[in-house]
Amino acid sequence: MNPARRCSRTACGRKAVNTLTYVYADQIAVLGPLATYAEPHAYDLCEVHSERLSAPRGWEVMRLAPDPAAAEPTSDDLLALADAVREAARPVEPHRVDPADEHGSRVTTRRGHLRALTTD
Repeated sequence: MNPARRCSRTACGRKAVNTLTYVYADQIAVLGPLATYAEPHAYDLCEVHSERLSAPRGWEVMRLAPDPAAAEPTSDDLLALADAVREAARPVEPHRVDPADEHGSRVTTRRGHLRALTTD
């Protein structure tokens, strides 16, 4: 999830609720639900600035309504969360010498798909 992002408008500190992007080739400003990640060429807007949005002359504003079902956690989200909790609860394997290092100077601690390498 995204932490509370703020409105991109200067001097506005309100919470962003929508993301504005431009399709220059079609002269369309697209205002939709807040994007998952902040993008450099997109603008996050609060509710007030989203409502007041106007496009340059000759441009069209396309307002995309949020999908109410997308706001609810899905079964995939819940399964991913359960898998992450199970993975975090697994005991850590003891230190071992990394077989890839023929000198035996690396020791690894393995937890799931991650490894911590240390050197002596």
